[in-house]
Amino acid sequence: MQDELNQKKRFGTGPVYITAISTILGAILFLRLGYAVGTLGLIGAVLIILLGHLVTIPTALAISELATNKRVEGGGEYFIVSRSFGLNIGGTIGISLYLSQTISIAFYIIAFTESFEFLFNLFASHFGWELPRQVISLLVMGILTFMILKRGANMGIKVLYLVGGIMVFSLLMFFLGKPTPNALAEYPVSNIEFRNPQLFFVVFAIVFPAFTGMTAGVGLSGDLKNPGRSIPIGTIGGTLTGMVVYFFIVWKLAYSASVEELVNDQLIMGKIAIAGALVIPLGLASSTLSSAIGSVLVAPRTLQALAGDSFFPSEQINRWLAAGKGKENEPYNASLVSCIIAFLFVGLGNVNAVAGIISMFFMVTYGSLCLISFLHHFGSSPSYRPSFKSKWAISLTGFVASVVIMFKISTLYAILAIAVMLLIYLYIDNYHKNRKGLANIFFNALYQLSRNLQVYMQKRQTRYRSSEWRPSALCISTESFKRDTAFQVLNWISYKYGFGTYIHKIHGYYSSETNKKARENLETLRERFDSATNQVYIDTLISPSYTSAIAQSIQIPGISGMENNLVLLEFFKDEPEGLDQIIDNLGLIGAGGFDIGIIGCSTQPIFYKGGIHIWIRSYDYDNANLMILLSYIMLGHPAWKKSDIRIFQIYQEEQFESLQKAQDELLNIGRLPITKNNIEWIREEPHIPFKSLVNERSKNAGLTLIGFGIEQAKHLGKELFLGYDGIGQTLFINSSQVLEIS
Repeated sequence: MQDELNQKKRFGTGPVYITAISTILGAILFLRLGYAVGTLGLIGAVLIILLGHLVTIPTALAISELATNKRVEGGGEYFIVSRSFGLNIGGTIGISLYLSQTISIAFYIIAFTESFEFLFNLFASHFGWELPRQVISLLVMGILTFMILKRGANMGIKVLYLVGGIMVFSLLMFFLGKPTPNALAEYPVSNIEFRNPQLFFVVFAIVFPAFTGMTAGVGLSGDLKNPGRSIPIGTIGGTLTGMVVYFFIVWKLAYSASVEELVNDQLIMGKIAIAGALVIPLGLASSTLSSAIGSVLVAPRTLQALAGDSFFPSEQINRWLAAGKGKENEPYNASLVSCIIAFLFVGLGNVNAVAGIISMFFMVTYGSLCLISFLHHFGSSPSYRPSFKSKWAISLTGFVASVVIMFKISTLYAILAIAVMLLIYLYIDNYHKNRKGLANIFFNALYQLSRNLQVYMQKRQTRYRSSEWRPSALCISTESFKRDTAFQVLNWISYKYGFGTYIHKIHGYYSSETNKKARENLETLRERFDSATNQVYIDTLISPSYTSAIAQSIQIPGISGMENNLVLLEFFKDEPEGLDQIIDNLGLIGAGGFDIGIIGCSTQPIFYKGGIHIWIRSYDYDNANLMILLSYIMLGHPAWKKSDIRIFQIYQEEQFESLQKAQDELLNIGRLPITKNNIEWIREEPHIPFKSLVNERSKNAGLTLIGFGIEQAKHLGKELFLGYDGIGQTLFINSSQVLEIS
C-alpha cells in the first residue's frame, strides 16, 4: 500500500528547487533591478537584497523545519499554517495565500508581454495604432491553461526545466557582456555610493516581489515522494541561489551602465548582454513564464486543500473543488477555477492597484510561517522533533521583519490586507463555529510562558506581606453542586486584581474510582462556571477528612507563581452544622500565616445595587484594612459596577477623635472610592446588640463584611457567626496581621 502511495507521489527534490528558483528569478530581475541600482546605487541595491532576505531566509528555514517535523500533505504552506494555528485561522491565511498565488499568475503573464515590446513598437510605427497588450497576454494565458488542464503538473515541471534553461543562458550572456559606451565614459564608482535614501522603501516596494516565491515548491508537497527531504533542500537551495544571483546582477549593472541608463531604460540588460536585443527579451519571457507556471502549479493545490477542509459555503462546491483527476489526483477543477480568475485579471491588463495588497498577503504568509516556527521553539513541545532545525531567534527576526516591512512598503495596503483577512476570518469563524479554540501550538506557548513566569516570580518575589498586597486566594468547598456562593465570592476577588484557586473536595481515599469521579466533577464544574467573567482556576481534591483537605490545600503553591495568602471557607446559614469543622481548623490555617474568610451563604438573592457593607468594631483594628481593600478589589468585578462601599464604624466615646483621624488619613493616602458620606459612625451602646445593628442596617446590602478573631471563634464557637439571618451573603474576615494600604 505504501509503495502504491509513493508511486503516486512522483516528484523528488528537483521540482521543488526549480519551482522555487524559477519563481524567484522573475520579471523584476529583468525589468526593475537596473532602476534600483540607478536610483540607490550599488550599496543601496545590496541593502535591499539583504533586507528582503531578512524575511525570505528565515521563512525558508522555518518551512524547512516545519516540513521535517511531520509529513506535509497537499496544500503546502496552507497545510502547515492550518495544522499549526488551527483550521479557522489557517483557512483565513490559506484563502489569502490562494488569492495571492492566483493573481500572481496574471502578474507574470502581463510582465511576459513586455518581452514583445519590439512587436508593439512595430505596429505603432508601421500601422499607426497601438496593439493592445491583451493580444499577447490572453493568448499566452490560454496556452498555459490548456497545457495545465490537459497534461497537469508533469508537463508543467518539464516546461519549467526548459524555460529555466533559457533563463540561465540569458543570464550567462548578460554576465559575459561588456559595459555600455556611456558607462565607459563615466567613472563607474559613482554607481557604488548609496544615494537617495529617502526613496529606499519606495524602491524596496518595487523590487521586493523579486525575492518572493521561495516557498512555491512547497505547494507541490502532496506530489512529493519525500517532502521532509525535498522541501528543505529545494527551498533553501532556491533561496540562497536567488540571493547570490541577485548580488552578482546588481554588481554587473553598477559597473556596466550609467545612472541615466539604469533609471530610464527598463531593458538596460539588453544593451549589456551579448546579443542582448534577442537574449534578454527571451530571458524575460522565460523568467515570467516560469514564474507563471510555478504559480499555476501551486495555486490550484492550495485551493484543493482548502476545499478538502470544507471552507466554502456549499458542500457540493467543496467536493467539486477537492476532487482530483486520475491516479495522481491532479486538481483539475481547482486548476480550472484558478485559470479563470487569472484570465479576468489578465484581461484587465493593469493590476497595479491590487499588487500592493497581494504583496501584503505574501508577507502575512511568510510572517505566519516564521511565527509558527518561533512558537514551536518557545512552546518546547516534546512532539516537536524536526530533523532540520532552525533557531528561534532567526524565526522571530523573520516574523518581526515581515510585519515592519508590510507597513514600510505601504501602511494603507497593510491595513487593507489586515481588514480583508479579518473579514475572511469572521466569515469562516461564523461558518465553522464547531472549530473554535486554540491550536496546540498556542497552548504549548502559553504553557511555556506560564511556566517561565512562575519560576521567575518565585525567584524574584518578596514576601507577600508587602505594601503591594494582592490576593492569592484558595477556596475549599464540599458543596459545589449545591450552591455557588463561595465560587462567586472567589471570582469577585480574582476577576481584576487577584488570583483564585477553587478546590472541590471529594470525600474518600485516592483510588481509580474516586479519581474517575474527580475528573467527572471537574469537567462538570468547568462547564458550569464557563463564562467570560470567570477568572478562577478550578480543581478537585480527594481527601478522607476536612482537616486533611485543608492541610493538603494550603501547601499547594498558587497558580500565579506566588504563595497563597487568603483561605476561603463556607457554611450555609440555614444548615450551620458545617461551622464546627471550620472552627476546629482555624488554628491550622492561622499557623500558616494565612488570612481567613468565612462565607456565610444565604438563600437570599444577591442585591448588587445594595453595595458592600463593612462593619468595623473598636477591636477590629487588625481586620479593618483587609476588609476595606477586599471590598475595593471586589468592586472591580462587572457585577458590582454600579455599587459602592459603605463603612459602619462602631466606636467608644474616648476613641472617636483618634478613629476619625485614622479613617481620614486612610481615605486620603489609600485613594479609595469611599467618601465621608459613605461612612456612618455609630456609638457603641451596651444595650443594643451588634447583630441587631447589622441586621437592621445591612438588610439590603449585596455583601456584608464583618471581622473576627481566631481565639474569639474558639471561645464563642458557632454563636460568633450565627444570628445574622436578616442580611444576605456575609463574609467574616480574619487578617493575620495589620495590612498597610498605601
